[in-house]
Amino acid sequence: MLEGEGGNIAASIGEDGIVIVDDQFAPLAKKIQASLKSLGITDKPVRFVINTHYHGDHTGGNAPFSDAGSTVIAQDNVRKRMASGGTGGNGSGGSIHFEHKPAEKAALPIITFEHDMTVHLNGEDIRALHFPAGHTDGDSIIFFPKNNVVHMGDDFVRYVDFRLSM
Repeated sequence: MLEGEGGNIAASIGEDGIVIVDDQFAPLAKKIQASLKSLGITDKPVRFVINTHYHGDHTGGNAPFSDAGSTVIAQDNVRKRMASGGTGGNGSGGSIHFEHKPAEKAALPIITFEHDMTVHLNGEDIRALHFPAGHTDGDSIIFFPKNNVVHMGDDFVRYVDFRLSM
């Protein structure tokens, strides 16, 4: 997990490349990439960026990562909200409402899903699951079952270690 100026970033780093969950703000993209490389696990690039929702502190780095060759993935409504701009929030009391501008084309997710999807990389089945009545109407939680890790975007904003010891 990387912490910074926006939402936390989860990362799967291994021989197949890197998958990150959320990418904070555009000016931080190079710092994020440098932090990932400094871990010394792989020199491979970020192959996939999975957005947990459309707010700028989670999607602001999409364009720089996309320009560097990453594939951006998100729930259908994330792409719709980013493309159209407008008032934020989901209408069900989960988010503060604010105006946001339409995102540039390079920032838009190019792979979207309705309910769920899985990325098979680094020996992990990284699952994205849509939670429609969350912080926004495009919220997804990202589950790393092999490592027993869940990234919840802004649906839950505290770090909790749910590892079981037996």
